[in-house]
Amino acid sequence: MTQTALAQHHPHVGIQPVPLSERTLGMWGTFVLWADLGISFLVMVVGMFLVPGLGFSHALLAILVGAVIGNTLLGLGAVIGSATGLPTMVLLRAPLGIRGSYAPTVINVLQLIGWAALEVIVMAQAADMLATRFLGLPGAYPIWVVLFTALGTLMAISGPVAVTKRWLQKVAVWAVLASTLWLTYAVLTQGDTSALSRPGTGEMPFWLAVDLVVALPISWFPLVADYSRFSRSQPVAFWGTSLGYFVPHVWFYALGAALVLALGVQGDPSAPIAPLLAAVAGLTAGGFALLVLLVDETDEAFANLYSSAVSVQNIVPTAGLRTIVLGISAIVLVIALAIPLAQYESFLLLIGSIFIPLFGVLAADYFVLRNRQYQADELLRGDGAYAFTGGVHWAGIATWLIGIAVYLGISGLPAFGVVGLAPTLGASLPSFIASFGLYLLLGRLSVVRPLAVGGQ
Repeated sequence: MTQTALAQHHPHVGIQPVPLSERTLGMWGTFVLWADLGISFLVMVVGMFLVPGLGFSHALLAILVGAVIGNTLLGLGAVIGSATGLPTMVLLRAPLGIRGSYAPTVINVLQLIGWAALEVIVMAQAADMLATRFLGLPGAYPIWVVLFTALGTLMAISGPVAVTKRWLQKVAVWAVLASTLWLTYAVLTQGDTSALSRPGTGEMPFWLAVDLVVALPISWFPLVADYSRFSRSQPVAFWGTSLGYFVPHVWFYALGAALVLALGVQGDPSAPIAPLLAAVAGLTAGGFALLVLLVDETDEAFANLYSSAVSVQNIVPTAGLRTIVLGISAIVLVIALAIPLAQYESFLLLIGSIFIPLFGVLAADYFVLRNRQYQADELLRGDGAYAFTGGVHWAGIATWLIGIAVYLGISGLPAFGVVGLAPTLGASLPSFIASFGLYLLLGRLSVVRPLAVGGQ
């Protein structure tokens, strides 16, 4: 079977353009997919980082500002995937060159393996806590790690359309909505709501908080086209993705902040998830809410495993998705069993520093320099219009690296000894604007437009 025939029969396999007939995710399906991906214990953990350095009202403002910025960028990335039918790492061949795209691909695979391991760790810890507290079955953490890794693997092999239509739309979204509403009600009625009006201590700069909020939707940018290529249209891809992630993004960040202030949850940088799980389980019916959220958490593991396999295929197109997923799942299993969850805040800032300027380069190339015209077939040819010299577009690579330097220069990475020059300024927008603007200048000198035949 040829690669084209394979893509037609199994559209979640390979990096070929998804045929129009197979782009079956409508507005509701796209919204549900991204809403479910935005519901995570780890989102609440980041909300916990914002307070008490910020008061609740300022934290909520930072959440809203960061969510608007991050989800708008995420939606724009989804548009490119919908227009071309191609996954994100293949799209990066246009501004970076065929071989130039391998650098962000390797970084993306590494971060996705890290995210998948984080999700498995979180799910295993939550399941172990529930089993210990309510069933009297302690010490089963390794078994839960194996179970959730296996579940994520099966979902990744099934593909995003099947997971969305058979599981997320029919069951998960409704169960999670009910449990989230109950959890919100429980926090507000069982906690000290007067603490939500207290001023912050000033230890968290407002724009650094915005950077932490922007980081989560941007962490999905390297994956977004992997799913939007199955959307029925570009408006569906933009609004379904950006609004779908926006709602739980804001809701769960705010819940995390409220848990700290109203319930007095104390964060632990070396084990940030444990206090959160204990606090949720301690609420009235909290064990049930925790169980529902735990079940829904599996879709994050699925997405990270699936997209890591698709990213590997950007470098090795002939490798089968199932084989790659199984290999990566084995790595995730080892990491989840051996490595604790720590330095999560710095991990988010590092992701932001890498992928925000990278999207600035792609956005400038696609929306401006190439007038929203990519030739999908040429992107898949090693000697095609996007090959550049030696397969690397050095103007794109240089712009990306300069954007990273701008981000880290402003925000720094305190946990790694990197002190920012102006962390109160916020690095997300400056690094995006710098990479976008610089690529417009350099790209006009080096980008040769292929003959435009539309997205196909």
